[in-house]
Order: sequence, then C-alpha cells, then structure tokens
Amino acid sequence: MFQNLSDRLSQTLRDVTGKAKLTEDNIKDTLREVRMALLEADVALPVVKEFVNRVRERAIGQEVQQSLSPGQIFVKIVNSELVEVMGAANDELNLATQPPAVILMAGLQGAGKTTSVAKLSKWLQERKKKSVLVASADVYRPAAIKQLETLAGEVDATFFPSTTDQKPVDIARNAIQEARLKHKDVVIIDTAGRLHVDESMMEEIKELHAAINPIETLFVVDAMTGQDAANTAKAFNDALPLTGVILTKADGDARGGAALSVRHITGKPIKFLGMGEKVEALEPFHPDRIASRILGMGDILSLVEEAERKLDKKKADKLVTKLKKGKGFDLEDFRDQLLQMKSMGGLGGLMDKLPGMGNMSEMAQNPQANKMFGQMEAIINSMTPKERRNPDILNGSRKKRIAAGSGTQIQDINRLIKQHKQMAKMMKKMTAKGGMAKMMRGLGALKGQLPGGMGGGMGGMGGPGGMLPPGGGKKFPF
Repeated sequence: MFQNLSDRLSQTLRDVTGKAKLTEDNIKDTLREVRMALLEADVALPVVKEFVNRVRERAIGQEVQQSLSPGQIFVKIVNSELVEVMGAANDELNLATQPPAVILMAGLQGAGKTTSVAKLSKWLQERKKKSVLVASADVYRPAAIKQLETLAGEVDATFFPSTTDQKPVDIARNAIQEARLKHKDVVIIDTAGRLHVDESMMEEIKELHAAINPIETLFVVDAMTGQDAANTAKAFNDALPLTGVILTKADGDARGGAALSVRHITGKPIKFLGMGEKVEALEPFHPDRIASRILGMGDILSLVEEAERKLDKKKADKLVTKLKKGKGFDLEDFRDQLLQMKSMGGLGGLMDKLPGMGNMSEMAQNPQANKMFGQMEAIINSMTPKERRNPDILNGSRKKRIAAGSGTQIQDINRLIKQHKQMAKMMKKMTAKGGMAKMMRGLGALKGQLPGGMGGGMGGMGGPGGMLPPGGGKKFPF
C-alpha cells in the first residue's frame, strides 16, 4: 500500500535525518523532493501546495532550530502534517440513533459498493456486535441484487429482497420497515452506480436520501483512481450531505493520492479502507497509522489489534505448554503457524505493518510467495499424522508418495523439512529464554535465505533452487 510514495519519502527523509543542522538551502532541497514525491503519487495540487507550505513554516521555525536533532524533528513534522491532511484521527461510524441506524452507500459503478456493503456488514456484526439488514436499491442491474444476496449469505447479514420493477425509494422504505419489525440495529442500503457522474443519477440519489434520512451517507471510491477519486467525491459531496468515505482497493494503491487528497478536497473523513476482495478485508482508517506506514515506520498498533482478533490464543498457549514440556515443534505445529500467518494477510500483510519493512511488502505479495504457502500446506496435508509428528521418518519412498499426493517435487519437500528444522530450533530458543526481543533475534538469524534477505522462517524460498527468484533488496532490520 502506498509503495511508491513510501519509497520516495523514506529516501528523501533519510537523507535529511542525519544532518546536524538544517539550513534554508537543505530544507529547500528536501521540500522540493517531498513536493515531487507527492505529485508523482497523484496527490491533488492544492493539497501538495498547502502541505509543503505548512512543513516549510514549521521547519524554519524555533521548533527545529532549537532542537538537538533537527533532522529527526523534520521527519516528525512531515509525519504530523501527513496525519493532519488525512484527518487527524479515525472518525467512527455514528450509530447513535433510534434503531435501525440507516447507512446509505453511494458511488460510481465499479468502485466496489456492493462488496463494501458486505464488508461493512461483517465489520459491524463482528466488531460492534450489531445485527444488520442489507437491501439493494439498484433497479438497473438485476445482477447487483443477486450479488448482494450472495454476499449477505456469506457474511450472515439479513437480506431484504428487491426487484427491478420497484422504485428505489420504495425498496429503501420497505427495508427499513422490515428492519424495525425484526429489531435490527443497522440497515445498509446499496444504490445504483453509473460510469460517470450524471444529473439523473444525482437526482435519484438525492430523492432517496431525502426519503430515508440516513444517519451515515458513505461515498465508496476506488483508491487507485488517485486524485480523480477526490474530485468525484467532491461532486457527490456537493449533491449529498456525505458523512464519510470508504476507499476501496487500497491494497493495490501504490501511489496514495486518494488517501492524501479526499479529506482536504471534500472536508469529509475517510472512515474505512478496503484492503482486498475478501469480505473481512476492511480496516478503519487511522490517519496516524497510515502516515506511519507511508514513512516506513510500520503500524504495530494495527498489527497487534489484528493479532488479537485473528490468532487462536488457545492454540498458542497449547503450543507453549507443549514446548515447555520438552516436546518438539512438529509439522502439525508448523502448519498451524502457516495458517495463522495466512489469516493475517500472509507475508505481505505482516511486512506492510512492521517498522522498516514496508519496502519488502511488494516482494512478499509476489504471487510465487503466496503460491509457496499453499504448496507448503499441501505437502504437510499429504503426510500421515505419524509423519507430521515425527518428520525424521521421512525416507525416500515416503517423500515420493507425498510429492505425488501434493503435486510437488521431492526437493520441495526437502526444502520444507529444512524450513521446519530452522523454525523448530528458533521455537526451542524462544521457549527457553522467552521474550519478544529473543524472537526477533531468532528471526534475524534466519534472514539470509530469501531474495534480498526477505528471509526469516521462510528460509530456502529464494536463491538458487528457491521458490522465489533471487534479487537485491534490504535485509530484515532485526
């Protein structure tokens, strides 16, 4: 996410961090680079101008001149201004009303409205413990109604049926009435999109908004359209009293122009980021955490929150108890670790949130890396329970059978066994000595086996005969 902007800004600010003194000349050079980085990221020009001016004012003021480490203070200023331009703090959904709280979704066709309805339903049910009813007022595309019905079933939301011969206003009113009867907490109304902003579309959605008076009117927009996303949001905001924005496809947005422009141009907060196609791929938008990611400082808070939600604590406790009793870390345990990592977005999802690792996430998102996780899982699943618990019995004939069962080669199985041994050794050290710092050092000890040191517990994935192509890059900063 925001890879190009992150790379460019990180390098620019790295150059200034070590300077003992900031002068108007070196501030001018750095700001020129910052300006270019933002423009290349497709950030709207008014946003770039204001951002650079605010940073300049603070950089040449007392705040920096009296500091013992002016370079670091400059980076801090850039960070705080990034946070400011994106909205200072996370704006939560306002559900403080007599149930059901009505949420209206607006946006252009193809932006991901219907998928976002499903994602938001899942988020509200799991994180806010709300019961949700969804309805489609898109009477122009029968497929849109069917799609929402399918997605509603996937996320266990109540679906209110509608047909193309009904009026959008009638559908919405009937859905809200149904929600009252069924004592639902939230109603989400999906609306029709168009390929561009047009007058008839705006009139229809204005009429719908006036009829149902939603507490939240969210504009759904594709982050990959850059500053066009901000301009489209402004057009909708001029017609509708928007309360917030959902940026979809943010995981594919290497530039970041939309995230940095929407708030400034519309005055409305970004409330959520869509981070993939899966129904759970929705994150609340925290400007401070996003700024931290953009500057390569990671996002440990989001990582911890995600771990608390997704990691199986009982399994983790069970593994620790097992290791403390002197029992080995077997291939079933190894498979559990792979599945836990997969649930947190795979290697790329973790890299993006670790300090100093943002520049590695693009490599980790490599399809070959994702394929490798599936391959490793298939190999372990093709073993007998006895083989998983005791990998030492894996002789030539057993490996041949496992390779045939998993659609892999014997060298893939040998590589997996090597990776397992490395991880087992690391787990043993961690259990004996304890502590997060020890774990990080343990990962560091394994770092040389992926391209550019992407290594760690994935040893053997890269280099000659590895599963990823060899290549340059930075080492893990452990």
